[in-house]
Amino acid sequence: MGRDYRKKGDAGRDGGGFAAIPWAVFDSPAYARLGHPAKALLLEFARQFVRDNNGKLLCSMAHLRPRGWKSADVVHRAKSELLAAGFIFETCKGQRPNRASWYAITWRALDRNHGYDHGAVESFERGAYRKNASLIPSPGIEVTPIVPSPGIEKASPIPSPGAMKATFAPSSIPSPGNHLEKPSVGAQVTAPTAQQTAHETLARLWQAIGGNHAKLWHLSANGPAIGVSAPMHCAA
Repeated sequence: MGRDYRKKGDAGRDGGGFAAIPWAVFDSPAYARLGHPAKALLLEFARQFVRDNNGKLLCSMAHLRPRGWKSADVVHRAKSELLAAGFIFETCKGQRPNRASWYAITWRALDRNHGYDHGAVESFERGAYRKNASLIPSPGIEVTPIVPSPGIEKASPIPSPGAMKATFAPSSIPSPGNHLEKPSVGAQVTAPTAQQTAHETLARLWQAIGGNHAKLWHLSANGPAIGVSAPMHCAA
């Protein structure tokens, strides 16, 4: 015979109350896409529910700070994510300075309490999280990307064609030299003719001043510029 938990209690767990969250909530695609702060905040809402207060659950820093929540910004972003995913519903908008907003979890029916905003009861939808299977979690506060800026455009590593430059590097092929330094064939042929003409001119001048052929030959032999042969003497 099975145990009667109504009489003896559940001896297999710690005593006290507990937060009952259906497996359908944990297994839903919308829950899988929640960020970690939103999942933790959802447990805080489940902890507050005690039987007939679904619709008067709190999310103020005065309530959450003693439970370890330090950042109001983190709480605000997690709450916004739960509202968008359909896990909680706002029944009463808070007012400054000391009136907090009220919320209800959507896997339970809304309890009828006084103080809800006009139209809250009619707008509440049980199981709204099931319609958000393709919900994408909130990206949070936009941060500066860590990709470096392209900055000022750099010069291309490929050299510009620009103006053509002359190449002054020594050539591996020897230079043919200056053609003016080489005597031409015509000069070599006409050189003896010029010497002969000069000798004939000198001979005529020498005869004009009373010289003879022997002395002229002596001068020609000692002079480096005039190349003549010894005179031929005819027999008397």
